[in-house]
Amino acid sequence: MTEGTGLSLADAVRGATAVLAAAGVPSPRVDAELLAEHLLGVGLGRLRALMLGDTPAPDGYQELVAERAQRIPLQHITGVAHFRYLELAVGPGVFIPRPETESVVQLVIDRLQGLVHPKVVDLGTGSGAIAGSIAHEIPGAEVHAVEYSEFAHAWAAKNLAPLGVHLIRGDLRDALPELNGTFDAVVSNPPYIPAEAVPNEPEVALHDPPEALYGGGANGMELPTAAAASAARLLVPGGYFVMEHAEVQAGWIAAMLERSGRWTAVTTHRDLNGKDRATSAVLADPTALR
Repeated sequence: MTEGTGLSLADAVRGATAVLAAAGVPSPRVDAELLAEHLLGVGLGRLRALMLGDTPAPDGYQELVAERAQRIPLQHITGVAHFRYLELAVGPGVFIPRPETESVVQLVIDRLQGLVHPKVVDLGTGSGAIAGSIAHEIPGAEVHAVEYSEFAHAWAAKNLAPLGVHLIRGDLRDALPELNGTFDAVVSNPPYIPAEAVPNEPEVALHDPPEALYGGGANGMELPTAAAASAARLLVPGGYFVMEHAEVQAGWIAAMLERSGRWTAVTTHRDLNGKDRATSAVLADPTALR
């Protein structure tokens, strides 16, 4: 079926690319292709093969392109976010997972290599991207996830139920007290943007929920600090903590962890773009600190 414009798929994608580029969309060609792929239900490889022929543009394509040109997130239009090996259901009310966070998941996976039944918790899980990936990629892992937002919790429930993750609705500051001292790893991508630092991208500023962005306080560090305190409470001695943060916060977070006296092996990690975007530490054995 066509839109009645007579446009071929290739011409429609070219036109969409120009429209999205004019609207300031960062990746206009990729987004134009992904919108067409979404409507046609084919992979990108098949889509590009179809564009070599005279396949017509699908119904509704120009309408979706117009939505994207208004800087509505691509994932809100398609209802899907791809993260590592998962296809996550997303939409209004939940933070769209970013590719940079995939490297945080890899740090946890690498750390837990060799453990038979590791126990992991994701504080502030959002869509469930981190918790779901760990459950999917570490056979035998017992994975828990905590989310405060009612809307995000609903999206996480949809994504995590098939993966066997134990999801609770709660505050990362005091969640799971009955499981204190039992986790091998705690991971968190908490809100961390300072109160006055409004994101430049309309997709983030207008569509990601504010409670998933702003970390509390002028420097945005209230929730990251609370995540570290909860990690110290939840981990076994020698347990691993890793947290994502803004590049400019790396030094502050490393100093905060070292200053607390609870942590050893504090390490800053770079993301896929070479930016200091995560910090890890190992919970010290309290008997060794006496």
